[in-house]
Amino acid sequence: MTIRIGNAPCSWGVEFANDPRNPGWQTVLKECAEAGYKGIELGPVGFMPEDPEELAEALDQHGLELIGGVVFRAFHDPAQWDDVLDGTHRTCRALVAHGAQHLVLIDSISPRRAPTAGRADEAEQMDKAEWTAFRDRLAEAARIGTGEYGLTVGIHAHAAGFMDFEPELERLLEEVDEKILKICFDTGHHSYAGFDPVAFMKRHMDRISYMHFKDIEPKVKADVIASRTGFYDACGKGIFCKLGLGDVDFPAVRQVLLDHGFEGWCTVEQDIDPTLDVTPMADNRCNREYLESIGFK
Repeated sequence: MTIRIGNAPCSWGVEFANDPRNPGWQTVLKECAEAGYKGIELGPVGFMPEDPEELAEALDQHGLELIGGVVFRAFHDPAQWDDVLDGTHRTCRALVAHGAQHLVLIDSISPRRAPTAGRADEAEQMDKAEWTAFRDRLAEAARIGTGEYGLTVGIHAHAAGFMDFEPELERLLEEVDEKILKICFDTGHHSYAGFDPVAFMKRHMDRISYMHFKDIEPKVKADVIASRTGFYDACGKGIFCKLGLGDVDFPAVRQVLLDHGFEGWCTVEQDIDPTLDVTPMADNRCNREYLESIGFK
């Protein structure tokens, strides 16, 4: 059995393709390789070159394999559907061009949800009609990824979107055929939402196709929940910490993966605020070394 550890541009603060604070894509590839990783995600489509030859040459130069890509767009907003479809098709084309397998769907941050990140009992809920349309948009993107491009599609719960808390995720899993929609499971976002990542994995491992490794700083988490801090401010306070320093039990996560014969990529994501004094390459070298220390190779 082989579990491989990769990384993603969000660990360098890259959330949106055209953010002027982004480091150069060449820098991200170079530092990812120098930190000891052999695989990397695409990041938001448009951050890395969409010309297959240009990106293939750069990946080869740094000994990196493209793992997958994320469509982090407003599935919750019907007015943004054309933008969602644009991101879906462009991401799929890029993944197919480089032999990557994992398409990840994330409902982007909603102003209606950001103020109550981490507080399921206070979060605004969709009514039945809104939920049905939202579910169907996610299912259509999944159908595109699987049916038109031959990819493995995973839903990723994310703080401050409308696919965040465990009951929402499990409801979606019940209502969308697992033949088109698997789970990209993020350990940190599940903890931030107030639920136990290891317990969820034990219940749903058969549907988990891909993993994101993220950790949550427990003191910051407690403080932002107690003070009713919104998502963006929580990020600025450093809620996403280096692996092994937070409340996610990574040795237990590893054991669940081993027990279920999981094979494939687990991608480190230490989301950072690029306006803070951060050292992405050093932090991600530490993340890799921590995972190696508990048995990941």
